[in-house]
Amino acid sequence: MQLDKSNIIRIIMWLILLIGGAFTAIYFDRIYFWNLFQNVVFHVSSFIFGYILLRLVLKAARNTGKYLAKMGREGDIPRLQTNRLVTTELYGCMRHPMHFGLMFFFLAFALLLGSPSFILVIAPLEMLFMIIMIKLLEEKEAEKKFGQAYRDYKKRVPFFSIKKECLRQLIK
Repeated sequence: MQLDKSNIIRIIMWLILLIGGAFTAIYFDRIYFWNLFQNVVFHVSSFIFGYILLRLVLKAARNTGKYLAKMGREGDIPRLQTNRLVTTELYGCMRHPMHFGLMFFFLAFALLLGSPSFILVIAPLEMLFMIIMIKLLEEKEAEKKFGQAYRDYKKRVPFFSIKKECLRQLIK
């Protein structure tokens, strides 16, 4: 598998957010939420919700990844890269459907871990961080790569969408 430097940095960032978030959350759970962290009912219910959310996140990533690989790649280019702007189907509903789905990976991981600090504080902060990185990095890269076509696309299609038909396409 051929990865470029940008993708390697993104993977490392994800690992830091997940592992760092888990250790930080457990540290804070010991101070503020120890009784809840040790509660079996909380852990079981948290795990069940986390598992369901993780399944939805992975389904969304698989669906959008397959579609993007099929429609956004032409010729021999590195894995996880695109060279064609995709604006149809789910990408006609929102500009970043894969990121929208993957953004909830942090919350799914937090629920699986059963950490109140991760669920209530760290995962939402990591989700916000991801939105900021998409806005500052991904959008700029797409504008640089696709130029005016992407700027026109931005005017027509929202960043994310929570319309039922869009969400249905995301996890179909």
